[in-house]
Amino acid sequence: MNRPVLLVVAHGSRDPRHAATVQALVRRAGALRPGLRVETAFLEFSLPSVTGVLERLAAEGVRDVVALPLLLTRAFHAKADIPAVLRQAPPSLRIRQAEVLGPSPLLISAVERRLYEAGLTPSDKSATGVVLASAGSTDPEAIAVIAETARELRRTGWCSVRPAFASASLPRTEEAVRALRAEAGVRRVAVAPYVIAPGRLPDRIAAGAAGADVLADVLGPSPELAALLVERYEDALRVSERAAAAAG
Repeated sequence: MNRPVLLVVAHGSRDPRHAATVQALVRRAGALRPGLRVETAFLEFSLPSVTGVLERLAAEGVRDVVALPLLLTRAFHAKADIPAVLRQAPPSLRIRQAEVLGPSPLLISAVERRLYEAGLTPSDKSATGVVLASAGSTDPEAIAVIAETARELRRTGWCSVRPAFASASLPRTEEAVRALRAEAGVRRVAVAPYVIAPGRLPDRIAAGAAGADVLADVLGPSPELAALLVERYEDALRVSERAAAAAG
């Protein structure tokens, strides 16, 4: 039996770097499971669209799809936008929506990877404050998840970790940088963008990091993120199998 197609649903951006980064991540995830068909679609700005990919899959005779939101938190896109567009799929398709990526220990590892790639080392942790800078949301659940992720990152040994947001929420990146500068024991400040791909909001994070000592890259096609895509796909299949067994 063919495994369900993995459809990775990204937000999309007018910035071409966004789609290129998403595609690189999806290719890396697909390489972890040879034989698994992986497709990419975007909610807006970029092509292909979610509707277009679903219609193409149905026309090809595909019957089962796992739609994976390429999102770090369960905010409006995961709760409303993606379910709405999935409901417009051809009726021949059986679609299961996987959970969003966060929270996960793999995301903490990906953040640390980017910090080390930016020049820090594990020995720098005890004197380095980190701004965990996300895109931002008005959703209380999403904000709480970012705050908890910052606490989890702090537990790995960094001197201090403060969440920040590029939009919708406070504090902004530059405010968190200033706050860390004032903390006792913080000898250097690093900004870790907690975003998947480049775009307008990551650029805003980078601008706000002007007063920091270190600016890490976006999470991008990191091995940890690629592994997490596969993990969420397989989690969705297990949930579906358990539900089917309980019903039967």
